[in-house]
Amino acid sequence: MLRLEQVSKLYRKRDEEIAALQTTNLEIPDGDFVAIIGPSGSGKTTLLSLLGGMLAPTTGKMWVDDDSVYDLPIVARAQLRQKKIGFVFQTFNLVPYLTARENVQVPLFLAAAKPAAQQERATELLESVGLADRMDHKPSELSTGQQQRVALARTLANDPDLILADEPTGNLDPASRQMVLSYFEKFNQDGKTIAMVTHDIAAARTAKRIMNLSEGVLAEVPGTPVLKSA
Repeated sequence: MLRLEQVSKLYRKRDEEIAALQTTNLEIPDGDFVAIIGPSGSGKTTLLSLLGGMLAPTTGKMWVDDDSVYDLPIVARAQLRQKKIGFVFQTFNLVPYLTARENVQVPLFLAAAKPAAQQERATELLESVGLADRMDHKPSELSTGQQQRVALARTLANDPDLILADEPTGNLDPASRQMVLSYFEKFNQDGKTIAMVTHDIAAARTAKRIMNLSEGVLAEVPGTPVLKSA
């Protein structure tokens, strides 16, 4: 369960205060799949960073299960992210000089997994996203769709409960986009909780419910479960 309690995020620009997120209460239960849409500059990435434990709110608390994330010491917060949260980025963030398998191994290396276990897990994940024949290729030798699938495999390396995706289909051609969305559906069916930021309405419809963020106000899109806002 991910929960926001009276959370807001304010920025100050010169003498002006800007609300990237106005005071909001939100629950994302285990197994949910939420898409967050909104215009460019509306604060979607800010919200995702907050949900990922990387950007403290101005007010309120954020809970992941029984942990008030921003009340944790920095080291404990980092451990929680490593254990429970996986990130998918529009720009993939692959290490250019590592192979696909080595890129997937990075979170496992950071978690101090044994080398043999790292290789076995990375191989299994790359096979699961259809890249059995691309494991020893570097990012520059892969298409954009293949790079995103490597990024998806890396996201699953430590078997996180929660996946946060920032415009995961933004750089993809239509075929790759549809393939990536089908993987998100599968991950959700397998029990993963997903929060996906996107400007693509068609991609958002993959989710179980859709929310709109505009001028700092997070609100449900008609036809989806009601969001509680202060």
